[in-house]
Amino acid sequence: MAKIILNDVRKRYGTVDAIQGVSLDIADGELVVLVGPSGCGKSTLLRMIAGLESITGGEISIGERVVNNLEPSERDIAMVFQNYALYPHMTVRQNLAYGLKNRNTPKDEIVRRITEAAKALEIEAFLERKPRQLSGGQRQRVAMGRAIVREPAAFLFDEPLSNLDAKLRVQMRVEIRRLQRALATTSVYVTHDQMEAMTLADRLVVLNAGRIEQVGTPIELYEKPATSFVATFIGSPSMNLLPDGAQRPWTLSPDMVPPPGATMLGIRPEDLHLAEDGGPGDVFKADVTVAAVELVGAESYVHGVLSNGETIVFRVSGRSSIAIDAVVTVHADRDRLHFFGENGRRL
Repeated sequence: MAKIILNDVRKRYGTVDAIQGVSLDIADGELVVLVGPSGCGKSTLLRMIAGLESITGGEISIGERVVNNLEPSERDIAMVFQNYALYPHMTVRQNLAYGLKNRNTPKDEIVRRITEAAKALEIEAFLERKPRQLSGGQRQRVAMGRAIVREPAAFLFDEPLSNLDAKLRVQMRVEIRRLQRALATTSVYVTHDQMEAMTLADRLVVLNAGRIEQVGTPIELYEKPATSFVATFIGSPSMNLLPDGAQRPWTLSPDMVPPPGATMLGIRPEDLHLAEDGGPGDVFKADVTVAAVELVGAESYVHGVLSNGETIVFRVSGRSSIAIDAVVTVHADRDRLHFFGENGRRL
């Protein structure tokens, strides 16, 4: 196990700065998830930690060693890819043993590690099969097993669940979290799926255009987003962001004064309530024309339009009976309002 430290890490491709001065401390045994939209630099950053991409500037340490100039095989890391990267002509057992044999690991030690990993991943019954005889979820378990038997200082996961169907993704992310906690191995996990990020991470790192927008626990980022970008990226549906100008299509109670410099008001859909249902507070109040109702099981999301054309989404319990084109009033309490300045920073 080892901590990972990034100090002002940079990556440039020609004239394009893909990673722009990222600094981050990852504690020993911590699972940190890098999340952000496509092209934000998260996979590039992971590959730089792995040694698969050179760095243009800065310093990367794994444990007590600066690894800038070390080959991937010298960094004591194990990587799990989204495409499994299994040898098709080898059995599962041979795939698990391959890296250990290359390191001249004693045979009895290889057997012990494979036995323990296979049991932990529930793949004992598949050890003599080849990858083509396995489902996608089983192949991903084997890929994880190959990383586990290495007993590395750190695991690196590059969108390992993106090729699985929705049900398997849920099962595998629970499995990954359980295994990571049991093994207590420092882990860096890349995903574009913010739900996956929220459920897996000890800490989240939100990247945008090669820079860190915010670092914190999932609940910190959800409840106190540092920027309007984080506010809209974390959470589904995303936070409502409404321009806070002189001609507001909503009202705030007289005792609710926005902070100086506020240009944007944010409210999460679940923090808006129909006035007729009661609920917390009426500091914020707005009339909404219903445009669509989205049933998602035990709750519904109502999509509406304010008088100035701004769209807004709010949540209601159960199967909503709200009619399209109906005008309803929503309200929210003061501690559920988020204000952002012109630069997008939280106020």
